[in-house]
Amino acid sequence: MAENRQLRLGTILHGASGNMSAWRHPAAQADASINFDFVKETALIAEKGKLDFIFVADGLYINEKSIPHFLNRFEPLTVLSALASITRNLGLVGTVSTSYSEPFTTARQFASLDHLSQGRAGWNVVTSPLEGSAKNYSRAQHPEHAQRYRIADEYLQVVKGLWDSWEDDAFTRNKASGEFFNPQKLHTLNHHGDYFQVAGPLNIGRTPQGRPIIFQAGASSDGKKLAAQHADAIFTHQASLAEAKAFYQDVKSQLATTGRGPEQLHIFQGVSVIVGDSAEDVEQQYQTTAALVSITDALNYLGRYFEHHDFAQYPLDAPFPDLGSLGQNSFRSTTDEIKRNARERGLTLRQVALEAASPRPRFSGTPQQVADGLQQWFDEKAADGFIIQGGTPDTFPRFVEQVIPVLQARGLFRHEYPGTTLRASLGLATPANQFTQ
Repeated sequence: MAENRQLRLGTILHGASGNMSAWRHPAAQADASINFDFVKETALIAEKGKLDFIFVADGLYINEKSIPHFLNRFEPLTVLSALASITRNLGLVGTVSTSYSEPFTTARQFASLDHLSQGRAGWNVVTSPLEGSAKNYSRAQHPEHAQRYRIADEYLQVVKGLWDSWEDDAFTRNKASGEFFNPQKLHTLNHHGDYFQVAGPLNIGRTPQGRPIIFQAGASSDGKKLAAQHADAIFTHQASLAEAKAFYQDVKSQLATTGRGPEQLHIFQGVSVIVGDSAEDVEQQYQTTAALVSITDALNYLGRYFEHHDFAQYPLDAPFPDLGSLGQNSFRSTTDEIKRNARERGLTLRQVALEAASPRPRFSGTPQQVADGLQQWFDEKAADGFIIQGGTPDTFPRFVEQVIPVLQARGLFRHEYPGTTLRASLGLATPANQFTQ
């Protein structure tokens, strides 16, 4: 390809996979969400495949209807810190909410992870869609959607400022002179904003990457604007190639308004895959997994997107109910898509719930067919890369063993890591310290 673009790949640590009942699958590690041996094995497989990163999602509110993986799982920074010691090149990306954490603490945690891993840390910025999160953080109510993004914008300004507290060579540690650091290379933030008042400086030095990689998850207009302003990468999911291309073009075009080029923000599509020997094999794998999900589980899964709405109150085989604005202050882009899809296709509640709880993988088939799908989306600029989730609990190792070699043979994906940091893997320049520009 003329542009010499390279496909980027990550994978998500999602327990026994995202299906409500996938833990029951014969091949599943039932306690995968809290089993470090499973986590370690997944990370080492990802590194063997030369993937850019492993990604840990998170949430701050559960109830008895939550996905089993959410009920009992590792906190992201803790498990990523453990993985830092057993991996060498794999990026380590974790989710922390800007709505329910403090910027100083977050800046310190991710700077520490970047030092621990010698430059492989990434922060997935979320604003927390679940309204119940407020109940766990002594808050009277959950911030509304637009306010959450205003908070996030200021939060990111603070964290990025704190990461620049020290210049790269500030710590001289000169035993002869007694100078531990050069005071001219220490910068105090003194931030006073609408939501945060943070003096600084940060009590850890500038990191091996200059600063950790910033991911942003969110496809709403507010989310895209935040990504264009601050993010190095965006994690999204669209239902079709056409929608993904439109999203890609929209986000890339917004970069110009912030003085950035299109190569400075990578767009990752989160996709599920199944790899098989034939169409029949793939279908059998899908049906084995889908059959594990009961309609009760499916309704609970669907309800989470709509602020844990109780869908059991509606007739299953009637048209999908009119929910009005429900979901607007939660997973807005997802709930808008669910409503639109149900309306346009005339789906019943049963159909919507089962499709949501056990969606067909975006790319499935033989290794060549899966590679064809990824290449088409990449070539047509629907994505710069993909975050791979196995459509069955044993898919990911098969993807690494069978699909990645096809992508490598086509010149789409590397054979070796280009460096030791996540920034090097993603081909992103080290940012200048804002206090020395």
